[in-house]
Amino acid sequence: MDFDNENTLIKLSQQGSVDDFHFQFDNAVKKAKNDIGKEYPNYIAGDERYSNETFHDFSPSDTRVIIGIFQKGTQQDVRDAISAAKESFKTWRIRSYHERAQIIRRASELMSQRKYQFAALISLEAGKNRFEAIADVDEGIDMMRYYAFQLEVNNGYEMAMKTSIPGENTRSVLKPYGVWGIIAPFNFPVALTVGMCTGVLVTGNTGVYKPPTDCPLTPLMFYQILVEAGVPPGAFSYVSGAGEIVGAEIVANKEISGIVFTGSKDVGVESYKKFNEAGPRPFIAEMGGKNPAIVTANADLNKAAEGVMKAAFGYGGQKCSACSRVYVDRRIKDTFLDKLVKKTIQITIGDPTKKDNYLGPLINKAAINRYQKSADLAKKHGNLLIGGTILSDGEFASGYFVAPTIVNELRSEHILFKDELFVPILCVTEVNSLDEAITLANEVEYGLTAGIISEDKDEIQKFLDRIQAGVVYVNRSASATTGAIIGSQPFVGWKLSGSSGK
Repeated sequence: MDFDNENTLIKLSQQGSVDDFHFQFDNAVKKAKNDIGKEYPNYIAGDERYSNETFHDFSPSDTRVIIGIFQKGTQQDVRDAISAAKESFKTWRIRSYHERAQIIRRASELMSQRKYQFAALISLEAGKNRFEAIADVDEGIDMMRYYAFQLEVNNGYEMAMKTSIPGENTRSVLKPYGVWGIIAPFNFPVALTVGMCTGVLVTGNTGVYKPPTDCPLTPLMFYQILVEAGVPPGAFSYVSGAGEIVGAEIVANKEISGIVFTGSKDVGVESYKKFNEAGPRPFIAEMGGKNPAIVTANADLNKAAEGVMKAAFGYGGQKCSACSRVYVDRRIKDTFLDKLVKKTIQITIGDPTKKDNYLGPLINKAAINRYQKSADLAKKHGNLLIGGTILSDGEFASGYFVAPTIVNELRSEHILFKDELFVPILCVTEVNSLDEAITLANEVEYGLTAGIISEDKDEIQKFLDRIQAGVVYVNRSASATTGAIIGSQPFVGWKLSGSSGK
């Protein structure tokens, strides 16, 4: 019994077969383009259900392209799904943990066999470049394998305790709660959906899943894999629709035993309060970040520029862990910024399914508006070094494309240094010391990820001791604040970035 990461690109690179990745991905894109545009039902207790109203899912790269037509689920749809999950819980919870782990492992193998199909759809539907799309799929595969592995190596989370009274035997047994509501975001349509759903199911709980309205088709493919792998029909339902209807009913319904949520701080906090009005119930939330990178005078500046650029502008800053602020020692700030701007200028923008494009579109019109508002503030109150524009000519005319943006000389207390933007805008300010950098880094309500670039061991240790973030990185040129790997780096938020504290 063991766990191994999928690592598609790493393994192909080691085999000298990266060209095969591009061939497979391109073929999958062609196939996906021929298959999209259909109408899809909701699935409640395994049965298809259509609503009186539907919504369209458009490609953010080209809004003339319809990815699919989806149902606007109703309160009754959610209630029926909860009833089915509650009934199914009676039998699913008593299935042996070995059986549940095997079903989830079977689902991981099915996804591995179809990884290029998933990656191509992510690129079309969510706007990720091919490298980030396959990484998203790999992470979902890893989640299933790792959770099944953890369940088995921990003997279904049942263990013998010490005997303190002669003749008495004691065991610690973790039991499933019941029906969970699962509310997922758009930005990792496989990894986050799979992680949350798998955590619910493999431990013997049942679930009602609400997909993101900006990206519902990729998660529907995952639902279909779960069914194929052997998850009972009533144990898991897929209910698409508006947050104020489907999501609100999940949060308000007293038959829900727990909720797992990834999304914005405002929605997460409000849902947490609402869900626990009737009494405490588990609400596992990841609610974003305002993630800092600290660049000291002892940094390798090439490594710093590379790591910050990738962390800030990978997937257009639409990651909870994206780097959105940098505190750089004043003595090396100009040199660092020169290197960072030069790397950012080289970013290729366009159709994310194309091999050479690094940055695709933002997810929707609301993101464009948020970018414009933030860019206007950056221009007004700071020194805009690059970007700040919406791209709307030529190949960009029908998509949500923007330029990666770096702003310098904003006040450290400026709102752009405090609020999560979820767009490719990076704020940089100079500091006089590491102590000042750490203090400023901690002066936000979030605490998800953080990074430091320094060759000084004492500086690194001070950072590790004092930074308020759940996931921290040191000298990571691959990405200064993003890219946690399943089985290697636990991912958790501090303060308002998360509710579990583990």
